[in-house]
Amino acid sequence: MATKKSKPPKLLYGLIALLLCGLVIPLVQIIAMSFEGEMPVFQIGSPIHTIGRSYTLEGHASDQKTGLRRVWIAILQQGQERILFDQTFPSKGLLKRGQLQDQLVSLEINAEALDLGDGEALLRTAVWDYSYRDWWAGNRTYAEHQIIVDTQPPTVDVLTRIHNLNQGGTGLAIYQISEPGTVNGVQVVDSFFPGYSGFFDDPDLHIAFFAMPHNKGPESELYVRATDVAGNSTQARFAYYINSKNFNKDRIAIPDAFLRRKIPEFERTIDMVNPSASPIEKFTAINRHLRQANHKTLKGICNKSDAQKYWEGPFLRLPNSARKAGFADHRKYEYNGKVVDEQVHLGIDLASTGHSPVPAGNNGRVALAEYLGIYGKAVILDHGFGLFSMYGHLSRIEVAKDQVVTRGDVIGYTGMTGLAGGDHLHYSMMVDHTFVNPIEWWDPKWIKHNVSDKLKVFTPEVKQ
Repeated sequence: MATKKSKPPKLLYGLIALLLCGLVIPLVQIIAMSFEGEMPVFQIGSPIHTIGRSYTLEGHASDQKTGLRRVWIAILQQGQERILFDQTFPSKGLLKRGQLQDQLVSLEINAEALDLGDGEALLRTAVWDYSYRDWWAGNRTYAEHQIIVDTQPPTVDVLTRIHNLNQGGTGLAIYQISEPGTVNGVQVVDSFFPGYSGFFDDPDLHIAFFAMPHNKGPESELYVRATDVAGNSTQARFAYYINSKNFNKDRIAIPDAFLRRKIPEFERTIDMVNPSASPIEKFTAINRHLRQANHKTLKGICNKSDAQKYWEGPFLRLPNSARKAGFADHRKYEYNGKVVDEQVHLGIDLASTGHSPVPAGNNGRVALAEYLGIYGKAVILDHGFGLFSMYGHLSRIEVAKDQVVTRGDVIGYTGMTGLAGGDHLHYSMMVDHTFVNPIEWWDPKWIKHNVSDKLKVFTPEVKQ
């Protein structure tokens, strides 16, 4: 009698089917992902229009799917190709996925070493991934960038011949540049004072007001510097003479009554010290650290000047006022007979009657009208081409930001806000980011010989 063969249970078939699906479906998904069509990316750090003798190319290659396979960069000029960068990146695993998804590229392009001539060229970039597309060659992203090779620096001709400067004073240079779009100005030791076109009809003519810092003497080095868009830079020397100055030294006693009156005004701004610090420790922090923060704010404001000459003639000083402190006075602050701090007074203190009206020193645009730390309620006027005036310790401000004022307009009233011991006006003049002696700008003869006469040489009529 024949025996019947037992059939596999349906459950077993089901388990085998599930197992096959569990293996096949992920495998299909993995293979499908290997044929992904998302293009890799190569992004240049900043747009390139012109390169000079030397240029650093920064780029970022990325592929978030199958990973980076290769990055290639070249320059083509007059039919000759120079390969700058060509790197293949390793893969991993059975399916050959790229080990890297992101790669930064930084390379130096040296025009002379590459034998590049001035003129047009083509920067070409390509990046591949580890996709199975294109018969396993991968997705490729290719780009071309039209560029100009420029290895010649601009020429600068300084037209003003006489530059008699005072330590702590202001100078003016007028010069001509051979090509537009340069960053140019006067370099004074380690400070740069930008130049401006637009005063003259000729766009190649530039003017630059520059400051001779109070702490730099006759040995200081000055020159005009111009850098074109390709990074080529040139320096033009000019003749100058610097008169050395000796500034006053002063000792200021800090009484407890002053601390009791003043420290509460700064409670919201002295987060740089422990609230439980003594009043004199708080004063020192205000006088030192808050002063530094305020000067940083001033620098930011005065780095943005209108390319327009607002001012005309000598600047006004506070009427019927007496000078109480001078420019660049070196101050030692004493508490109970001990020196607790030292600072330089970068302005002139003028005192009249209490709450005297403060006139605008000259025509200008209001660049700041608000509370400014140690200077209290303050107004800063932009007089154009990098020249500014500041009015501090005001009791009241009568103007608003961006308002245009005329010489003599009342912009506020004297007071004792900020670190003022009594009612007075702190008056400062600044060239770009550097304080200069206001006395020069109150003197019509100084302005005529050092500014107005220079401007008249190159234009029939000085623009107002």
